[in-house]
Amino acid sequence: MSAYRERVYRGGAARATVWRNVSGMDRRERRSHLTAPRVPTVGIDIGGTKVMAGVVDADGNILEKLRTETPDKSKSPKVVEDTIVELVLDLSERHDVHAVGIGAAGWVDADRSRVLFAPHLSWRDEPLRDRLSERLLVPVMVDNDANTAAWAEWRFGAARGEPDLVMITLGTGIGGAILEDGQVKRGRYGVAGEFGHMQVVPGGHRCPCGNRGCWEQYSSGNALVREARELAVADSPVAYGIIDRVGGNVRDITGPLITELARQGDPMCVELFQDIGQWLGVGIANLAAALDPSCFVIGGGVSAADDLLIAPARDAFRRTLTGRGYRPEARIVRAELGPEAGMVGAADLARLVARRFRRANRRRVERYERYGRVAGRQAADS
Repeated sequence: MSAYRERVYRGGAARATVWRNVSGMDRRERRSHLTAPRVPTVGIDIGGTKVMAGVVDADGNILEKLRTETPDKSKSPKVVEDTIVELVLDLSERHDVHAVGIGAAGWVDADRSRVLFAPHLSWRDEPLRDRLSERLLVPVMVDNDANTAAWAEWRFGAARGEPDLVMITLGTGIGGAILEDGQVKRGRYGVAGEFGHMQVVPGGHRCPCGNRGCWEQYSSGNALVREARELAVADSPVAYGIIDRVGGNVRDITGPLITELARQGDPMCVELFQDIGQWLGVGIANLAAALDPSCFVIGGGVSAADDLLIAPARDAFRRTLTGRGYRPEARIVRAELGPEAGMVGAADLARLVARRFRRANRRRVERYERYGRVAGRQAADS
């Protein structure tokens, strides 16, 4: 345990005062990353299959990274919390960690303290921030993983210098985030950015959310794989290449395989990327009409296809954009930070919490020092 963390731990009852100061987040406060302390923090990215943890410095550099499998979702929330604690304590043995940021795949409340719902984990209204801060003895910040990824791209990646941006994360489904004037827009209840569940085809494909025709059913990893498998099951002549590749086992058709074959020029796979790219462009045009950002950043695993996906998205965006030809067009770029974006962003956002904690802790220490001096003088006078 570092000297810093040891001092906080020995604070006893005073430590509770520090935590109350830290956890009393005021949503109206506009905290700037420019005034945050340049201290190392830990970022945690929690998904349905993996938990990634890393120590990140103030310039976005990853000093050390650990990764483990996500515990089975049927297990209690404490099992996942135990995994997070183990990773942070492991990193703390080699780094002086000042705060921890969590990027969770789920809905996080506006105070960034509770995970309201996580589709891949057993978290339902889970007070994750308070439970982890009690165990780790450093401040903890919790946010949606798309928000943390967008923050990282704005601070260190493809959207540096952009005043307003929207991030689209394409994976199994579609996630997203909004930044305006350097502030993450989380909405009144903390769940803004669920772009994947905008309805684009009334009565269309059924979505796991319960509705039909959601955007992510037409432009996501699931949509890509579903279309390829349907063509293979129908024994379509255009699917012979991928059928041969998987030896006739349709269940072996995956997103990475489709991407690989598309890069090799397989006509069907190229066409599938054009299809989901066009749907991506239509959705982005709708978001531009509503939000008018200067930049759209495309991240997530499907974005690895690069121009196979983004080129048709740009074309569809220009054809669909309201007022096209009479308004500036937002840039559409691929994310630069890859799968570490959520982890890096979570760590950087945690530095804002570390600033408040350090100030509160410094005031507590100064108060005890003053008390000690007064008590010393009184003892000397007596």
